[in-house]
Amino acid sequence: MTLVRTLCGAVAGAALIVSPSTAGAQTWPARAMQVISPFTAGNANDTVARVVLDQVSRQLGQAFIIENRPGAGGTVGAAYVAKADPDGYTYLLHSSSLGSLVLLHKTLPYDTLRDFVPVVLFGVQPSVLLVAPSKGIKTVAELVAAAKAKPGSLNFASAGIGSASHMAAERLRLAAGIDVQHIPFRGAEGLTELMAGRIDFYFIPIAPALALIEQGKVVALAVSTPKRASALPDVPTTAEAGYPDAAYVFWGGLSAPAKTPRGIIDKLHDETQKALDVPAMRERLAKLGVQPQPMSVEQFEGESHYVGVVLLFRNLEELGEFGFL
Repeated sequence: MTLVRTLCGAVAGAALIVSPSTAGAQTWPARAMQVISPFTAGNANDTVARVVLDQVSRQLGQAFIIENRPGAGGTVGAAYVAKADPDGYTYLLHSSSLGSLVLLHKTLPYDTLRDFVPVVLFGVQPSVLLVAPSKGIKTVAELVAAAKAKPGSLNFASAGIGSASHMAAERLRLAAGIDVQHIPFRGAEGLTELMAGRIDFYFIPIAPALALIEQGKVVALAVSTPKRASALPDVPTTAEAGYPDAAYVFWGGLSAPAKTPRGIIDKLHDETQKALDVPAMRERLAKLGVQPQPMSVEQFEGESHYVGVVLLFRNLEELGEFGFL
């Protein structure tokens, strides 16, 4: 009888033991959470994140505060999160450029693979290739022809070295074999310069481009994804325009500092997926050109660390041509 009581007591005690990860998730979140955006305010990731996280905050009962910390192609904000306490209250809002930064910078103030743990993917959205109406260019073929007629004379804008807009343009440059000049900007300056005709072309996410396209202030030549965008059904893909190797997928999501309790990671992942499944949310995202792609934390880990590089560069020769080797 004594043995039975002892065993029963041991079992009961074991049932009360909760791992630190699980315990943290049970009480989290107890306060507002900080989300660091490594680019200037108003970028496409900001827009999508605010829509999604507003719904998630209602589900969790705590707010997400998005803070912009731009600089050095997004590495300033990423470094801040890498060094933050892994307590579940600081996150990095990032995009497909996270993987390419490893190649674009010989040294980084963080280790992309070791200092972050992916949490959730919001979705993917095509980048759209824009030109000013004053250029008189209507197709990708005409743009490429203009670039080849005067090598080195055309230029393109980006939101910074290593940004999605930079990578999408580089894919087209390599696929089309054109010599064009890269001019990085901060904020909305690149788009302003494009509309003024001082920038020849610019790849940007669909969300900030839609109104300008509808108003006739810019001309959309192609989208960067393998399939046409539902928000711009009449705009061809770069593959349809004759350059299948120019495809580039822009995505956005959240990562956390390494060693953030897995229970918290899983809870935020699941709550965000729940938010993305709300019909009204899907409708709002569709209007922004965003296509949700549900995936597990493990699947997103491979996506966030490598997809930018894998899709951007298909062989070592391309790496060398881009100046990485």
